[in-house]
Amino acid sequence: MVMNLYRNIDHNKIQFDFIIHTLEKQAYYQEIIDMGGRVYHFPAFNGKNIFLLKKKWAQFFTEHMEYKILHSHVRSYASLYIPIAKKYGLKTIIHSHSTSNGKGASAIIKKILQFPLRYQADYLMACSNEAGQWLYGKRACKSKNYIFLSNAIDIKKYRFSNKISIEYRKKMNLENKFVIGHVGRFHEAKNHGFLLDIFALVCKKRSDAILLLIGDGDLRESIKDKVHSLKLDNNVILAGSRDEVPQLLQAMDIFVFPSLWEGLPVTVVEAQAAGLPCLISDNITTDVDLSKLVMRLPINDPCVWAEAVLNTNTKRLDVTSEIRRAGFDVKNSVENLTKFYYSMFDNVKYARNETNNLGLNVISGRDTK
Repeated sequence: MVMNLYRNIDHNKIQFDFIIHTLEKQAYYQEIIDMGGRVYHFPAFNGKNIFLLKKKWAQFFTEHMEYKILHSHVRSYASLYIPIAKKYGLKTIIHSHSTSNGKGASAIIKKILQFPLRYQADYLMACSNEAGQWLYGKRACKSKNYIFLSNAIDIKKYRFSNKISIEYRKKMNLENKFVIGHVGRFHEAKNHGFLLDIFALVCKKRSDAILLLIGDGDLRESIKDKVHSLKLDNNVILAGSRDEVPQLLQAMDIFVFPSLWEGLPVTVVEAQAAGLPCLISDNITTDVDLSKLVMRLPINDPCVWAEAVLNTNTKRLDVTSEIRRAGFDVKNSVENLTKFYYSMFDNVKYARNETNNLGLNVISGRDTK
């Protein structure tokens, strides 16, 4: 979602820099650098390194006085560094993208840590009303500092092309295959285990079925083990994190997304833009139902899902006009977001200042003088 905004925003006015919580280079790294952005690597929060990370954030802002805005898409320990950012004079935004912390002790800790965010951040942003109310509470979502920002996409980038479909089906060895697709990180919320249960049932009826999984994450190895235990090694492609998601969506026949929880999954919007029929969990916000391509099912019986997969009409539909009308065109979102960033500062007008060439760099905004 952030990359969709970054690719389309005017870099003469707004420049994004990124702080990521891993020491390894991640997807989009080179693309960010090519667009003039910077990537800073911080250690991952583990509950034991609170003082180390607070020191790291204070040191960062001491060394980088150029930043104007901190737009946080992390919530688990954001309550520790948002006060530090404010101390150094930054405007702060916390952004809610989910509706659950999962289960267990870590979920309880996250809930405790994230509660102060509604009082700490200057602005509360969310990708859906459910995501906003879950993180900030209903009262906070009625306040003046609450902002809804849809997970918009570059619609034309995802529009179905038969030429690209043929090219990528050939490239991925998917010719004459029935391709079930999924895009998402390997995380508890995405429910990959249930998806494999569905696919195993589909394979009993269709020997030509292929499950194309795009994404990566902590649960990749456990999912790989389950693929092997189900004897589906020749039918499941673990494609990893990929830059060419729009093209890979063209190679699919149906999109299946049985998430346990979500904020607003941008991949379901992208799949609709590609004209794909989408079978999704009824746990997902209805804000993502932008067209008649979406069909909802409860997460209780993989047999019901398998039957739906086998019986769904996989003919592509062009629903770009519906997506645009629903407010999910990234062109409108970046215009609104740019105006919003500039509105935070009384002395910065929403226009390029030809005298000092002022821009704001966000996810921690720096002057682009």
